[in-house]
Amino acid sequence: MTADQEQATSFGNVATSYDRVRPAPPAAALDWLVPAGCGVAVDLAAGTGLFTRALLGRAARVVAVEPDQRMRDVLAERSPGVDVRTGWGEAIPLPDASADAVFVSTAWHWLDPARAVPEIARVLKPAGRLGVIWTSRDRAEDWVAELDLLRAPGAADAGTGAAEPRTAAQVRARLDRHHTVTLPSGAFRGLEAESFRFTRTISVDDVLEWLATSSGVITAAPAEQTAALARCRTALSARADGAGLLTMPMRSWCWRAQRLLPRWLPSRTGNDENESAVGWQVAVPPTISVWERSTGAHTATGRGIRHSRRITVPRTTRGCLPTGHPNRNRPDRAAGATASG
Repeated sequence: MTADQEQATSFGNVATSYDRVRPAPPAAALDWLVPAGCGVAVDLAAGTGLFTRALLGRAARVVAVEPDQRMRDVLAERSPGVDVRTGWGEAIPLPDASADAVFVSTAWHWLDPARAVPEIARVLKPAGRLGVIWTSRDRAEDWVAELDLLRAPGAADAGTGAAEPRTAAQVRARLDRHHTVTLPSGAFRGLEAESFRFTRTISVDDVLEWLATSSGVITAAPAEQTAALARCRTALSARADGAGLLTMPMRSWCWRAQRLLPRWLPSRTGNDENESAVGWQVAVPPTISVWERSTGAHTATGRGIRHSRRITVPRTTRGCLPTGHPNRNRPDRAAGATASG
């Protein structure tokens, strides 16, 4: 097996683990996020479809948009009846004003808001809903926050860089920054935030598999991965019951906002004074930057994100990457899909 084949197999295994051990949101969070009578709901950066499947029965039609083929394969296999499409937050393969709601679950931090927010606004109907959610361990309890320290490569070494949290309080502070939604002016109003706590009974082995889906572990050297997960196993085993189970505090952090009504929308002529602020319908072909998730250039600050080269997309494509473009089906993004959690 070649190195590329081994990498593809490894990422495929990550996608399967991601779907099996990552948490779904609680019903209360969905009640708050999904508008009543939702017709078309879009799960953007859908991954393996954890949130996609939670939308079934709450919207008349669910469309899942995901750039990575391995993630899409798992999504399509486990989500029969869902419309699965290739796309990015900055290039959504849907017509203008075609969705009642667009959701981003545990993936907002991978988007370029300056480009993704106008693109989301483009596909939403007037007064449509943007919903953003992260569902993960609740680091309000110190022992849960400390798992982030133990799983960090080299966390036990004296040379750990200042950029990495060193205490549970620093973990929480970083997550507060991470779980933040800032919307450019001109497209949305009424941004609201809420959170929902719940618990999850889970085995030590499954928690370790869950931790192993984080990009910090995936991109670490094999010896660092082994050492980090061994530290986590020791800490988790001390809290587990005789059957190897523990109760994990969980939390969903949620945001929602409403697409502005037509009187606020820019015109198609290119002369509307609000157009530069909203930036989604222009008279000339827009230049967009597609963000990819990479394992080849992971840094503490980059969190596995790198920019692709800039490309110009003709207006007639309505935000879809042209056939044959080198970034249309890039196979190198799966690890980045797992940065948080």
